[in-house]
Amino acid sequence: MRTLRSFALLSCLLVGFAAMRPGGGDNDRIASWKTMVGTPRAFTGATAPIRGVNGGGLPWVVDEGVGRVRADGEVDIKVKGLVLDPNDPDVINAGLAGVNPAPFFKAIISCLTVDESGRSVVRNVETRQFEADADGDCVIKDRVELPEPCIAPIVFVTNANGSWFAVTGL
Repeated sequence: MRTLRSFALLSCLLVGFAAMRPGGGDNDRIASWKTMVGTPRAFTGATAPIRGVNGGGLPWVVDEGVGRVRADGEVDIKVKGLVLDPNDPDVINAGLAGVNPAPFFKAIISCLTVDESGRSVVRNVETRQFEADADGDCVIKDRVELPEPCIAPIVFVTNANGSWFAVTGL
């Protein structure tokens, strides 16, 4: 009986170690998320850039933002309802409440990494652009070249010019 338990424990450990190897399925993700937040008023424009990425010019909201980034650079993001904030007075006055006026979105993956001299630096990597509809729905599927290491990644959904409309977080 003791031999059987030892064998079972050893088998579980070996399976666990095999799953942790690079290319071992879910363990090769460097980031995954089930929530994103739109651009609040305090982060619009160049008011408070995050890792050098400016917010959109007006406040944005997002209904759903899910995705993952893998160590091999595969990016897979789905946003729904990424639109200008329907409760913001400036958005209402512009007649844009609850719509997405941007025809394309892209993603920026922001990593902390190390430069040639060994100093900590921010490196932002962009995907190609993907069509977004007026309801703010878009799927971004691309492969990018990530720096190594890519520490503490933050993922932005941006317009074609790189101003963020949604970012990973709550």
